[in-house]
Amino acid sequence: MPARADLLLQLADDELILGWRNSEWTGIAPFLEEDVAFSSIAQNEIGHARALYELAARELGGDADSIAFDRRPEEYRCAPLVQLRLVPDWARTIARHVLYETADAIRIDALKGDEDAELAGIAAKIEREEVYHRLHAEMWHERLREEERYTAAVEELWPYSLGVLSPELRPALAERVGRPEVAAVERAAPGAEFAELWEEMTMVRRSAPVGAQW
Repeated sequence: MPARADLLLQLADDELILGWRNSEWTGIAPFLEEDVAFSSIAQNEIGHARALYELAARELGGDADSIAFDRRPEEYRCAPLVQLRLVPDWARTIARHVLYETADAIRIDALKGDEDAELAGIAAKIEREEVYHRLHAEMWHERLREEERYTAAVEELWPYSLGVLSPELRPALAERVGRPEVAAVERAAPGAEFAELWEEMTMVRRSAPVGAQW
């Protein structure tokens, strides 16, 4: 697979799967405001995924829907951090939210300077929509930074967050978060937990493959 297409799939798969995981809080978030907030963030992430899949489809063939939903579970490129099912653990969810948004900001900033004008342009567009996500994550970090469950969750998920980024960007994440670099949980073939999500995510597509749209 061309390196550009592989990068686009990594980006898109991260956004799609995180969007689905965030959407699992719809209706059960601890506060009404957070029910709305996480639903909105989930919609944004899935919208970003669609734009990236459309760009990838120009190289791989097909369309955004087929790339998003017609692959087998082992063909997805998403980072392990976004695959984790964290509901109903609010502290771990917020820890992932904070770590992912911090890593994603570094990744987007790097992509904005890419020599590929299309990729740089879509990164700039995504960044404008990600500002709200980062502000939301920072608000919750300030609220929970002294809470033991939250700090334990950050410790647990820190290696996963490093795996979101390519190795050359990881020092920037360590500096921004104020933590030492450790062995990252790298991208690999998704496991059983992701396979369960894939079954749910692609159910409609697989039951009515012709004409099913998202």
